[in-house]
Amino acid sequence: MTDDRTGLLTIGELARVTGLTVRTIRYWSDEGVLPPVGRSAGGYRLYDAASVARLELIRTLRELGLGLADVHRVLAGETTVARIADAHVVALDAQIRSLKVTRAVLSTVAKRGSGTQEMTLLNRLARLSAAERRRIVEDFVDEVFHGLDTADPVIRERMRSTAADLPEEPTPEQVDAWLELAEMLADPDFRAQMRKVAEFNAADHGHGTPAGASLWFSRRLVQWGARARERGIVPGSPEAAEVLGEVLGDADPAVVLSRLRSHATDRVARYRELLALVKGTGPEATHQEEFAWVVAALEAHTAG
Repeated sequence: MTDDRTGLLTIGELARVTGLTVRTIRYWSDEGVLPPVGRSAGGYRLYDAASVARLELIRTLRELGLGLADVHRVLAGETTVARIADAHVVALDAQIRSLKVTRAVLSTVAKRGSGTQEMTLLNRLARLSAAERRRIVEDFVDEVFHGLDTADPVIRERMRSTAADLPEEPTPEQVDAWLELAEMLADPDFRAQMRKVAEFNAADHGHGTPAGASLWFSRRLVQWGARARERGIVPGSPEAAEVLGEVLGDADPAVVLSRLRSHATDRVARYRELLALVKGTGPEATHQEEFAWVVAALEAHTAG
């Protein structure tokens, strides 16, 4: 009720005016963010019109997620709402990223039917820092290329720099892809498979070969494979033999076929697909169909 002698409001009247509960107002008053302006003869706390405005501000700040300590600082003039809001935007961004990671882990666990041990591993992998993710990639690349001094340095550094960092705001699909990729990079069988790919690259590259030549050659194969597919050329046709002659030049088709077979396994294709997903370029960047056309054409025209 309103104190008739002073025109001030009791907690009950303040609750009716603002729609807040008496318990909430009393708690905020006890915490010092809504001090009473006086006391009634019976000792009840009294508040004025300014208290109503202050109470509305407190409610707004609390609904935006500010703790009482920050609310007190704003009301005391120790900081501004803008500064507090900026800090909370950063905190909320971190919380959103964490929730996205949590969602991705739970989604992966549900899809796989994971037990507690695998769930713990997935959660640990998902929450690795950027530096820890880089170490996983670097350790993988160092093992794959160890001792292969003639391997194309451009490919080596490209592998080292990709997939270490998730985007600033990764999608659940990107976190899922990173989880699968991290497990793949730690798999000894996959490392051995990629070591074979690196050995092919080193043998084909050789000292004095321009950096990036292997990457250029792969792009050339993809481009020719794409054009042939668009023209409807069948891999076993005479037209395909002509395409191979133009794209390979003096290169030994059997050697190129062996090299592409090492690159065109399901796991290597999945590795490229996961890299594309993590980087946000989409699965189309793996060029599986184009490589498959070239492999099929080489198989058809090197038979026997």
